[in-house]
Amino acid sequence: MPEEPTRPAALSPLEIAMPTTRPTRFMLLVYRMPARPTANRVYVWRMLKKLGAVHLQQSVTIFPQNQQIAHELEPLLEKITDSAGEYHLLPLRQLSTVEADKLVARFVDQTARRYDEIIENCEINFTKEIEFETFRRNFTYEEAEEIRAEYEKLINWFERVNQRDWFGAPNREAALSWLKRCRRLLEGFEAQVVRTQAVADERQGSALGTTTARSTCRVGRRGRATSLSSSGPRVVSEPPDDAQDPDALDVADRPDDEASLADGGTPAADSTV
Repeated sequence: MPEEPTRPAALSPLEIAMPTTRPTRFMLLVYRMPARPTANRVYVWRMLKKLGAVHLQQSVTIFPQNQQIAHELEPLLEKITDSAGEYHLLPLRQLSTVEADKLVARFVDQTARRYDEIIENCEINFTKEIEFETFRRNFTYEEAEEIRAEYEKLINWFERVNQRDWFGAPNREAALSWLKRCRRLLEGFEAQVVRTQAVADERQGSALGTTTARSTCRVGRRGRATSLSSSGPRVVSEPPDDAQDPDALDVADRPDDEASLADGGTPAADSTV
């Protein structure tokens, strides 16, 4: 029986907390990158997305102002400089309430869209995969391992989005609810895998026992019957099929002298010329 794969359990959605500090200040990043190579421009764009930046327009982004974001921006700013680009990182102070609310709304909208992507992935991809594999009755440890890996990807994705949810997107709880549902589906599938594999192992053991019982008595070559018991093999000798009783030999098969005696005559004398 193959051992059930074990790995550290993914963080439960119940253990993922929202950021406790709501930002009150912002900083603006204005940058320019050379058109070639495009790989550098793509790298900067991906890093800005990962950091949770909101694009006000092309090459103009805004972040909450805090030490963590400033620290995470350092390698990105180095990349811009090393790629022969340039940037300006400007703190925004004393924003009006109207402008601050506009920025907060942009951050909330962006985070909500990313939660929606997680919800869609849970509903369309993850749950459908479990339903399909259940329909196929593909209850194997390998399949359970693949599904668990997909679940952990969802959890990691949620953690990244949640880490940048500075202002509390309204659909965060909906995304959490879907993750909990995915966890229950995963645990149910894994339990079914264990039950199915246990039944298969039991049937295999029964089949092996039946085969062993049928093999306990087999006829060996040259007419020897071998009997198998708990104390080991025991060989029972039997006369070969072609053995004959010497007394039953046909007269024609005996030597001439013996044949004559058997007929009441005397042995034939050697003829001398």
